[in-house]
Amino acid sequence: MSVAIRVLDDGAWVSVDDERRVSVSELWRVGGDACACADDLADFVVEGFTAVGADGRTVTADVYGQCIRCGADATVRALPVGRVVDGEFRSLAGEAVRFPGGGLGAPSTSQALPVPGSVGED
Repeated sequence: MSVAIRVLDDGAWVSVDDERRVSVSELWRVGGDACACADDLADFVVEGFTAVGADGRTVTADVYGQCIRCGADATVRALPVGRVVDGEFRSLAGEAVRFPGGGLGAPSTSQALPVPGSVGED
């Protein structure tokens, strides 16, 4: 079964099967080298989407925004936004830790997957 994904409204939304599912203005926890907070997790405010893709069942998006901890502007490639399970898109929980390249993690306080309300790695 195929699922159509694309960026809508000048980068404001990720659309899955012609339905707006993920929006800008969200605060995401981002690991990796998104900014100077790389030793820790960046608190990243998503300001726009530039591209979408899929890595297996994981739907990813290239995003730009700003870390509210250090103030750095950044573009981060292939952050996970959700998973396709049985042909249905499921968004990630806001607490999920996202890594460039489509990787997922859990908040450092729990270190458990899946994060409640989200689709974990399986």
